[in-house]
Amino acid sequence: MWWKSKHQSLKKQLKKALKADSPPALSGKDKQIIRQIEIRTQEMNRNNVTRTKAYLDFYLRRPEIHWSLLAHLVSRNAGWNMTDLKGEHLPELLNEKEQVDFFRFIERGNWLIFQDAYPQLLLYEASQTLQRSLTHLLPHFGVSKFMVPCWDAFLKTNDSFFITKALIINEQNYIESRVIQQPLYKETVLDSILFSLQDLMNLNHILFPYLTSVQKQKRLIGHTVHHFSSLKERIQFGKEIYSLLYGIKTRHEQIVQWAKEVPHSGSRVDYWPDAFQTLKERPPGEDRHPRPNPCGISPNEPRIFSPKLEQCWGDQHHPSAEPGDWFQHMNDANELYTPFEDVEGDIVPSYCDTLEKLEFFTFSKKALIRKEENQNT
Repeated sequence: MWWKSKHQSLKKQLKKALKADSPPALSGKDKQIIRQIEIRTQEMNRNNVTRTKAYLDFYLRRPEIHWSLLAHLVSRNAGWNMTDLKGEHLPELLNEKEQVDFFRFIERGNWLIFQDAYPQLLLYEASQTLQRSLTHLLPHFGVSKFMVPCWDAFLKTNDSFFITKALIINEQNYIESRVIQQPLYKETVLDSILFSLQDLMNLNHILFPYLTSVQKQKRLIGHTVHHFSSLKERIQFGKEIYSLLYGIKTRHEQIVQWAKEVPHSGSRVDYWPDAFQTLKERPPGEDRHPRPNPCGISPNEPRIFSPKLEQCWGDQHHPSAEPGDWFQHMNDANELYTPFEDVEGDIVPSYCDTLEKLEFFTFSKKALIRKEENQNT
């Protein structure tokens, strides 16, 4: 691979980038390109649905940018996590403030990644259209110095594997200080007992739905991140799900086909209408027991409530991204040279186990509340 055989040349360019001063002056054409990209980025970063669509639309135009497809699928999962907060189970386990804190944590991270990465994608696309490199404009979008030599290298080699790896590293480092280590989110989400419970219950699944070519049956593959607060583990996780996404050509094509056929709504109905429904099918206040098999709901049994994003959360106003560049030392680029690890992707047993735990926790909490109420009367 190019990034192995030529890594010494890349290291030289990365060292040069570390010492780079302020970006060069802009021409009138450059200013026009920047403004057009800023407008388009702001327009598509309104909410999880718009940014998820933007990633897929870009990938379909430029399939050599594998990262955009990966980002589309991860963004779908972020949307499902957002609507879970107003779905059947989590409102029974979390109070209103906790729901809002979790949503803002997910939304802020995804908003930041989009406003950093999408201009890079559009700038690459403009480079292809104009047939000239525009990487000198990257610093004007606040993009890390790390990405300039990486995009320069990609323009020369067209190595999709390499630029995907670079983008995974960049985006996880980008949100490290702005979200993961940000005191507000550390106190309300990452360091809370609640987040430990989420991790214990394996709620951090990333699911890739697809349709088999035979009988068009729905299938799921995926992976689980257990230590989300660890930068190194998030980067490794990104590499692993990328390997999973592109590991088998026919399955990859089926994932793309599913993504094209099923618009993202934020509801888990998108990939499992037999188990989920966008409307509440259970009567309010019904005294119920946990479903024995939530992954095998019978046709006459109420499905799990999973609303669309528009039913749950309005568009958010975000403050500007905090300034600063994470790339301060050559050691920060070490993850470029670590290998990928393949994962099996058999996520269904773990995912169904999670649904069973949610059913049990919800039932147990309601039973405890009723017991306390009876004792107080």
